[in-house]
Amino acid sequence: MTQTTDMKPTRQQARTAVGWHVEMEFEEDEHRTRAAALLRLADGNEVRAHGYASRHPSDSNQPRVGEEVAGARALNELAMRLLTKAHDEIDEASGRTSHPLR
Repeated sequence: MTQTTDMKPTRQQARTAVGWHVEMEFEEDEHRTRAAALLRLADGNEVRAHGYASRHPSDSNQPRVGEEVAGARALNELAMRLLTKAHDEIDEASGRTSHPLR
C-alpha cells in the first residue's frame, strides 16, 4: 500500500476494482444459431439479451461463424440494454429526463 507522508490516500488507493461476469450460451441447428448473453453486475442485478444468425442454404456449414455472428448480436443488444438501464438510473436519481446515452 502506497501512502504519502501525511497519511492521505494516494490516487491509486482510492480506486475500486469491480468485476462483471458475462455468460454466453449457444444453440445451433443446421440453419440457425441462437446466442443468449447474461451479464451479472456487481450489485447482483442481471441483464439478459439474445442474438441470432441464419445460414443461407448455399453457404457451407461453419458453426463457429454462426456463433460469432449470433454472439456479437447478443452482446450488442446487451450493451444497448445496459445503456438504457444506466439512462433510467440517471433520470431516476436526478428527477429529470436526460439525453439518451449512446
